[in-house]
Amino acid sequence: MTAELVRGQNHPLSQLRLEIRISAGSPVLAGATLADENGTVRGPRRVAHPGAPALPGVEVPRQAATEHRLTVDLSAVPEAVHRVGVFLALPTGTTGPLRFGAVPAPHTTVHGPAGTELARYTVTGLDTETAVVALELYRRHGAWKIRAMGQGYADGLPALLADQGLPEADALAGVIHATTNTGPAAAHDTHRAGRTPHESPAPADVPAPGGPIDYSHPRRPRDTAPPAPTAAPAADGQPAPPVAGDATGWSMEERLYNQVWGMFEDLTRTTAAYRGAVDFADTRLERELDEALADPRARLGDGNTAAREAARARRDQLAEQARAALDRDLAQLTAESEVVEPALPPAYARWDSPAWHGYRVPTEPPMALRLGELHLPESLPLRIPLLVRLPLEHGLWIDSGATAMPEGSFADSAALRQAAMEVAVVLAARLLAAHPAGEFAVRVVDPAGTGTRALRPLTGAGVLAAPPATGAAGVTEALERLTRRVDLVQMAVRGGAAGALPDDVDTARQLLIVNDFPHGFDDRAITRLRYLADEGPAVGVHLLLVADRADAAAYGPLLDPLWRSLTRLTPVPDEHVADPWVGHAWTYEPTLAPVGSRIVEQVLGEIATALIKHK
Repeated sequence: MTAELVRGQNHPLSQLRLEIRISAGSPVLAGATLADENGTVRGPRRVAHPGAPALPGVEVPRQAATEHRLTVDLSAVPEAVHRVGVFLALPTGTTGPLRFGAVPAPHTTVHGPAGTELARYTVTGLDTETAVVALELYRRHGAWKIRAMGQGYADGLPALLADQGLPEADALAGVIHATTNTGPAAAHDTHRAGRTPHESPAPADVPAPGGPIDYSHPRRPRDTAPPAPTAAPAADGQPAPPVAGDATGWSMEERLYNQVWGMFEDLTRTTAAYRGAVDFADTRLERELDEALADPRARLGDGNTAAREAARARRDQLAEQARAALDRDLAQLTAESEVVEPALPPAYARWDSPAWHGYRVPTEPPMALRLGELHLPESLPLRIPLLVRLPLEHGLWIDSGATAMPEGSFADSAALRQAAMEVAVVLAARLLAAHPAGEFAVRVVDPAGTGTRALRPLTGAGVLAAPPATGAAGVTEALERLTRRVDLVQMAVRGGAAGALPDDVDTARQLLIVNDFPHGFDDRAITRLRYLADEGPAVGVHLLLVADRADAAAYGPLLDPLWRSLTRLTPVPDEHVADPWVGHAWTYEPTLAPVGSRIVEQVLGEIATALIKHK
């Protein structure tokens, strides 16, 4: 059965040798990009286009036309290739249309070796775009899937290529357009030699400076991609069972980090496909009902009633098919989560993970830290860990104000403020546990002393760099100390004398927890806090603010830059986190220790012992 895809929807591929047919209302050029797991195209020789139509496993047409056929052999693409993107672009320098919105929507179909149609997708919703990524074939757990993309670019082919990490995008786009405009005679010699895609010489992996940030280990060789563990395909042709660390990376920690983000993206896109399909079904039902009621003479007849019932049945069938596809993907992601969660290192793991019971102070910090969990309404009970890179690029803000809490969660604002401070303490403990002894220090500003009870795990273990600062004088002294540290470290770094800092300057990274902000802060103290938020992260000073924004309403827009510079978290589940791919509103939930557990205190005890030895 042919899968009718909507934008964002994916579908498993039962065949590896494919023919992709494209039909457009106006001549377009077609090509393909071969990208790694992060979506980065490693150089111009990873792009199949009319001037170089044949790459390993891929062959594209040699000129612009209204009808195209691309051949793909996924078993022949290089091991480093995890994504094959099929793009279309309007030719330049012609009398043809200037934008896709002025021509009929391009239609794509994917066929197997015997000509069986596997999937189809019509690229709708384009307007000013002159280039578009229509389809993406991507590898996941050893199996290949197809995704309907429909990602358009008003700035044309240069923007499309640049978005995939090609620094020489403008030059390559010019070559592609020039080759297309000169006709088929300019086709690459490789094609004229009659090579099939899997016979073409493999292109070199050309680095792509200026593309997405490369987080690989700085002291590891980078000329080849690290291997990722893979599971053997199931004998019945089904996707291989999930494996912890099934992603690229130089270490298991990095592989797990990349795998968690891959799960995050997969859940984002499969939910988008489900919502898009249901929205399409509802829109079509509304249109069909309007058409059925348009003729006044037929509104009350039996035929009209049957037409309405048939329209509702078609809507329900589409919604059920979309839900079945979502449930299939959720089952796969849930199985993956059940394998990945127990394998996560302490910095990534929940507090009830066995990894914490064998905790020992690390000799080097991890690459990321778990701030909580994310989920969507359709995905429960599946939750995705929210991992952020270390060192923190932005401060954190635990919002102790009113939020859309579940009924009966908290009786009053005092309980919510207490819960916010408890989340701050747990995050501080996690940050301390992630760093070697003496390389991370926690300081607290609690002007009114309202956080005393929540701070007991930190104060009782003796892991704070100094007793909590209270009162206006304590606020001033703590901010002056950290502001001076930021100033001195900045001057030392700029002057190339990082080792010449005064003896009283603590060179460890600093976390400043501020409770009940802006209570106890005057204008000067607020200015210093904003300075620490802006300049501190670059030199190892980080903020963790526990505050209700409504308490600072008297300052008006003065504090708006401060709130925007911080990552907002909540002490209770709250729908406020947006993913970077589709923009879903995800529900954030803090990661707390199980009720009655003393694992946080045990970990802090290990840290305290290590700090004593370090001194």
